Amino acid sequence: MMSAIPLRKLGTALALSGLLGACSLIPAYERPAAPTPEAWPTGEAYPAGSAAAARDIGWEHFFLAPELQRLIGMALDNNRDLKAAALRVEAYRARYRIQRADRFPAVDVNAGGTRQRLPADLSSSGEAATTGQYSVGLGIAAYELDFFGRVRSLEAQALEAYLAEEASQRSVRLSLTAEVATAWLNWRSDRALLALTRGTLEAYEASLDLIRQRFAAGAASELELRQAQGAVNSARAEEAQFVRRVAQDANGLQVLIGSPLPEWAAADVPLDADLLAELPVGLPASVLQRRPDVLAAEHRLRSANASIGAARAAFFPAITLTAGAGTASGELSGLFDAGSGTWSFSPQIRLPIFSAGRLAASLDYAELQRDITIAEYEKSIQVAFREVSDGLAARGTFRAQLQAESDLVGTNRRYLELADQRYRVGVDSYLTVLDAQRALFAAQRQLIGSRLAQLSGEISLYKALGGGGWG
Repeated sequence: MMSAIPLRKLGTALALSGLLGACSLIPAYERPAAPTPEAWPTGEAYPAGSAAAARDIGWEHFFLAPELQRLIGMALDNNRDLKAAALRVEAYRARYRIQRADRFPAVDVNAGGTRQRLPADLSSSGEAATTGQYSVGLGIAAYELDFFGRVRSLEAQALEAYLAEEASQRSVRLSLTAEVATAWLNWRSDRALLALTRGTLEAYEASLDLIRQRFAAGAASELELRQAQGAVNSARAEEAQFVRRVAQDANGLQVLIGSPLPEWAAADVPLDADLLAELPVGLPASVLQRRPDVLAAEHRLRSANASIGAARAAFFPAITLTAGAGTASGELSGLFDAGSGTWSFSPQIRLPIFSAGRLAASLDYAELQRDITIAEYEKSIQVAFREVSDGLAARGTFRAQLQAESDLVGTNRRYLELADQRYRVGVDSYLTVLDAQRALFAAQRQLIGSRLAQLSGEISLYKALGGGGWG
């Protein structure tokens, strides 16, 4: 029968482990001051309304086009980069659980037995003998008593690394959402440009037919004919270019959503429709500290800070405990008889005396890694501040630009009407008509490109603000 005294000794050792770890050598963490202004920039390029109230807005409410919402949903379900990010989070979580387990003793039950026959010339009695030994035991092996917090420091380091990876996954999710929206808008923009090019090509071809008729009648010169033919050739080249770009846009979008593009995704959605919700602009600069990438950088900083505690603890004695209690007998039938109890208790202490500077170098390395991580954290804050500031500057200027370009399209359209009328009555040459057609085509292309840039800027601002997770 197992002795009560060994069980009490083993229980005392296990209880003692719960009282350890009160000492921690991890430096007190203080978040570095943000190396950016406390408010967004102001000036001519920035919109008014800095006192507006902040509010949350998730991607389902920010992106208004149903087709885009469905594509983003497909990407969040199927994108391979996002799946890999989620698996990395689980891997870091498992690593943290492994590290956390070192704070507790591993209790094992061991059972074993041997049966052995010795020949007479090897037996101490001079006669052949058969012997046996059987045992059952409960014990812990090489459990470190964490007096100086080394194990707890490593656990904290692993926890912060896990939290950093979790924040990085949210950053990947936010980036994927923005990438899908931008890719969809590029696809829509190139399709609009393709339609515009084909419409312009039809106008050029109609003009070419008219010039041919006038040339055959002697009312137009060969110079005018060649000018009209050149405009048609140029438009055909641009048509081929946009056909290629539309196909490539669809291929890229297909990779992002992780599956073939459904037919409904090709629905004709005008770029000047209400595609995005209005973002609040009166957010304090402190919102940047809640962006997923900035959060990940801060967790990495905390992880580096915890590693200093482990490096400091390495200078102090390391105490490990091996203990066990059980029963043993030479016969299997007597394994649990009275008097068969057995126990062992083997504490061990290791005190570093000379390591040729290895421990000091390890501490220096941990502190330098923390300083590097501080610089990286501060850089992430600065980059985030610039991204938001750029987004606000884009918002403050695009509206006026789009209005001016829309007016330019109207002006050039009237210019073309007048030039065509004057050419038909013989007042001006075809060169004036051709110039008006080219000016209108360029203005229309520029307006589509600027509308795309405006929408992309709003998406970038949404991403820079952390995707709505600031309220």
